[in-house]
Amino acid sequence: MSGRLRALRPVALSVALALPLVAHATDAPSIAPDRTAVVAQRYMIAAANPLAARAGYDVLAAGGSAVDATIAAQLVLGLVEPQSSGIGGGAFLVHWDAAAREVMSYDGRETAPAAAEATLFVKPDGERMGFWDAVVGGRAVGAPGLLRMLELAHERHGKLPWAELFQPVIDLAEQGFEVSPRMAALVARDKYLDRYPETRAYFFPGGEPVQIGHVLKNPAYAVTLRAVAQGGADVFYTGEIAAAIVDAVRAAQDNPGLLSIEDLAGYEAKARPAVCGRYRGHRVCGMGPPSSGGLTVAMILGTLGAFDLVPRHPASPDALHLFAEAARLAYADRGLYMADSDFVDVPVEGLIDPGYLKSRAALIDTAKSMGKAAPGEPPRRAGALAPDVALELPSTSHISVVDAAGNAVAMTTSVENAFGSRVMVRGFLLNNQLTDFSFLPERDGVPIANRVEAGKRPRSSMAPTLVFAPDDSLLLVVGSPGGSRIINYVALAVIGVVDWNLDPQQAINLPHVVNRGGKTDLEEGTAAEAHAAMLTALGHDVSVRGLNSGLHAIEVRPDGTLLGGADPRREGVALGD
Repeated sequence: MSGRLRALRPVALSVALALPLVAHATDAPSIAPDRTAVVAQRYMIAAANPLAARAGYDVLAAGGSAVDATIAAQLVLGLVEPQSSGIGGGAFLVHWDAAAREVMSYDGRETAPAAAEATLFVKPDGERMGFWDAVVGGRAVGAPGLLRMLELAHERHGKLPWAELFQPVIDLAEQGFEVSPRMAALVARDKYLDRYPETRAYFFPGGEPVQIGHVLKNPAYAVTLRAVAQGGADVFYTGEIAAAIVDAVRAAQDNPGLLSIEDLAGYEAKARPAVCGRYRGHRVCGMGPPSSGGLTVAMILGTLGAFDLVPRHPASPDALHLFAEAARLAYADRGLYMADSDFVDVPVEGLIDPGYLKSRAALIDTAKSMGKAAPGEPPRRAGALAPDVALELPSTSHISVVDAAGNAVAMTTSVENAFGSRVMVRGFLLNNQLTDFSFLPERDGVPIANRVEAGKRPRSSMAPTLVFAPDDSLLLVVGSPGGSRIINYVALAVIGVVDWNLDPQQAINLPHVVNRGGKTDLEEGTAAEAHAAMLTALGHDVSVRGLNSGLHAIEVRPDGTLLGGADPRREGVALGD
């Protein structure tokens, strides 16, 4: 192993590697008032597990780029947080090249097999399959995109050798790591994780679910990663590993899938232009189709640009009302228009057109809810479509990085549902991302944009986001897991920083309000919950519930100081120097 990167310790890490920042908005409501932002001067990473964050931190300390650090952190997340992401899944990465002053996004979304048809999730009687009937097994496994995408980003933006980035996680997989409370709890309550032999043997050693603090080793994952480290992503997409993936998918008991060797060998990661909207003089850039994240975040923010949020308290009922109404409108358009733009004519420019968003904002009444919002008619829309029928459950992860050269990465990564398809092969879990497609291909004879098609990428809500100040300097790197709620989480965090002058940790700590076109969800146990009755009086259908985001954010101050935040609702940390 190179002397630049040391092996990760198989124990929980102390996160006191930087001094806390004194809060500059002390009246901000918070679910964790004792957690303050981490301060650094040169580089920083925020990720969902201390071991993953430390892997990325060590890469940055060794002179690695933001992409290098992201790769190292992601490989560790696939080991210590397999319920959320891994090499059997996919990701979206948004990159800021400080020297070239260029934003580029990288699409590592899974693709449907060539044999997939529009009726993949339709039963013989014409009814849609039950969600869990579709998820567990091989049917919903798409060709994984993560490694191809990371390799493409590394070719363009990496500094350290590809193989060097794999060694810390290989060592950790062989030596073992302590199972975290979150992982142990999710294993214990999962109803399907023991269905398949390899998965059962790994997560239920001795027949019992792994416990907190149990030192779990994954030598099979180490072998897989050592091969990819030496031979590149081709080793994963062809040869023995690819054959093992296909065999596992097609042999999955009760629910086999369609994935083929040709699907894997032909997978292509794509570099795409980022989608950028405007919000109060700021440029907000994110991932475009096949993700709905960048567009829908931009639409929420662009709609709220018609209202002055600065004097409104972050958890006040009028602020929550305005946010929920703007989200309601944006999600109505999301459900109708957004899908894989390689297959569907998505009116990207029309949806974020300032005039269009101004017309949508005019539909918001500050004194009452509009109830169900109808999709609008943005400029440059084409063809008749029907609203989507899809369900996205929250099991994903996010990494934010700024390196010493000022380059930045926001990457959101997923296997879709917790533990994905529950099919494990060669030490990693396979995704169930195809259930992000609409289960029904049409409504009343009108096609749904996000229907299943061979080779198509299912629509996502992942929203890795970069925010630039009015002078076009990088201001914020942010993203979150959370299924279709991701968009709300990210948009509110941006508002916290831009409108309410919160540091990233305070913005992350804000009580959540979520609207996806129907109910207005308020986060239980927070200041938002107290306004349930008032919002109900305004006409909202209110639900008080847990809203388990996993926001990770880094703010770049005008003097270059970095402020990092990690969501106290999960196990993440921000580390910097």
